[in-house]
Amino acid sequence: MHPLLRCLSTEEGVHVLHEIHRGCCGAHAGTWTLANKALRAGYFWPTMKQDAKYLVSKCKRCQKNSSLIHQPAELLTTMLSPCPFTQWGMDIVGPFPIASGQRKFLPVVIDYFTKWVETEPLARITEGEEWCQGLRIKQRFTIMAHPQSNGQVEVTNRILVQGIKRRLERVGGNWTKELTSVLLAYRTTPRGSTGEIPFSLVYGTEAIIPAELGTPSHRIMNFSEECNRDLLKENLDLIEELREKAFIRMQRYKITMINSYNKRVKARNFQVGDLVLRRADTLKLVGKLDPTWEGPYKITGIIGRGTYELEDLVWPSPAKALERP
Repeated sequence: MHPLLRCLSTEEGVHVLHEIHRGCCGAHAGTWTLANKALRAGYFWPTMKQDAKYLVSKCKRCQKNSSLIHQPAELLTTMLSPCPFTQWGMDIVGPFPIASGQRKFLPVVIDYFTKWVETEPLARITEGEEWCQGLRIKQRFTIMAHPQSNGQVEVTNRILVQGIKRRLERVGGNWTKELTSVLLAYRTTPRGSTGEIPFSLVYGTEAIIPAELGTPSHRIMNFSEECNRDLLKENLDLIEELREKAFIRMQRYKITMINSYNKRVKARNFQVGDLVLRRADTLKLVGKLDPTWEGPYKITGIIGRGTYELEDLVWPSPAKALERP
């Protein structure tokens, strides 16, 4: 740093900041870096830090290419199903490598209470709308680019896809043959939220896994058909108690999750008429140099907590159309 700094007027200081920020050697630095660089170059004026902060906050390129905000802005909203098979989540995974019958899509449905999963490979995913209407099934659609709104199914999808990939030596069209094994593994694995395996919450008893057949377990070695029949009836009588315990565990699990999540919340509230940027559509991004944010958009309505209605503002292009010769 120079022992003597040149004092500038506000107008001269802003010009220097503009040159450092976006001039021929500028890289759109942040507030502290911008002010410090001007200071090290030998300049000073009383409001240099405030001017640097204002300049960076008004720079469109800095705004559209800034890092994503990972800190949540709203309190966590959870979904708790009161009993089995009353609330299902559904998602479609794919496309996978084409298997027999031209199947490349995998609809995944999961019961929010028991965590029981059903799925079936399909070639097309445009059928079934009339079937849902006939059975009076109410569908609630989530935004395709916002999977957090259907988080339970997204977690299940990740587990199933990882299981299929790990069972395959290479990615190919035989993924459908591994699906049954992956589903059995999922249904017989205890879930963290309930503390029970999905199979037990559905059928009221423990499932026999293939390992018990290769190396007989105690219940296989001492199997009695009559005793087994009586135990199955007894388990069915006690299944409601098992489900009640699972429901209590889910409540405790969600309370713990909410408390942990809400500690990181930093509220960001907007009003009607505010101009905002929105996270760029990941489906439109084609390279690493694409902007992180898109806009600006004008807020025209507040739908709910943290949910806004946006109007796309079409700004006039500075370029002029060339006349045909």
